[in-house]
Amino acid sequence: MVQRREPTARQVRLGVELRRLREAAGLTAAQAAALLGANRAQMSHIELGLTGVSEERVRRLASHYACTDQEYVAALVAMANDRTRGWWEEYRGLLPTSFLDLAELEHHARFQRHVAILYVPGLLQTEDYSRAVFSSRLPELTGEELELRIQHRKARQQFTTPYEAVIHEAALRIRVSDRATSRAQLTRLLELSEVDHITVRVIPLDLDGFAQASSTMTYLGGHLPKLDTVVRDALHGTAFIDFEAQLDTYRTSFRKVEGASLEPGQSRELIHRLAKEL
Repeated sequence: MVQRREPTARQVRLGVELRRLREAAGLTAAQAAALLGANRAQMSHIELGLTGVSEERVRRLASHYACTDQEYVAALVAMANDRTRGWWEEYRGLLPTSFLDLAELEHHARFQRHVAILYVPGLLQTEDYSRAVFSSRLPELTGEELELRIQHRKARQQFTTPYEAVIHEAALRIRVSDRATSRAQLTRLLELSEVDHITVRVIPLDLDGFAQASSTMTYLGGHLPKLDTVVRDALHGTAFIDFEAQLDTYRTSFRKVEGASLEPGQSRELIHRLAKEL
């Protein structure tokens, strides 16, 4: 099978899940390869997402690994059979791979949750707001790089899955550009908060004793909880987190942040008040 030069995050995740199943079964890569009539290098490529794997092989491996969770196996099969070439592929070679991986993960997500501290979440930004945020990046972007990022973000905003954003009031008050841009962004948030599949909550500045919302987080729901993904911005770039123990920690963190935020109606009132102040 042809080796991929640049596997997507979803392809890598399938390989990771197969490796975890193998390790849980106490088998080496060489032993697992022998079960498929393959060699160790071929098994390594499968587990790294560098080559595809058929439905039949996924099921055979799951059987050899004594995995009895049929819903989980079916989810892995769906990942193996996926041949989606979404709109994001138009940007391959033009934007960093992490931009495409995020769009692919969002496309397959069953729901999204976002905690924002300094900026309004990208999926809820106006074009002017996005332009101001991207323009502040270092090293400075060229005009073409800037426009590509803005167009990619606009395309990502065409989602219909359930989405909940918990935004700290500080992010709503920070002016990434001028008053007009901030006012338009707050107005846009009010409009989006009325959309059926979007929920916007605000953490007020005057909340006592709250230290939970220390960093931004995007939580993407997979077909099963064990296939969820957390996206974090790191110094070296975007980090995709999928270890089950860490996922559980982020679930708990989101519940605490959500619990400390205002109800949607109260959040709209606060956003409206902030817009009037501008």
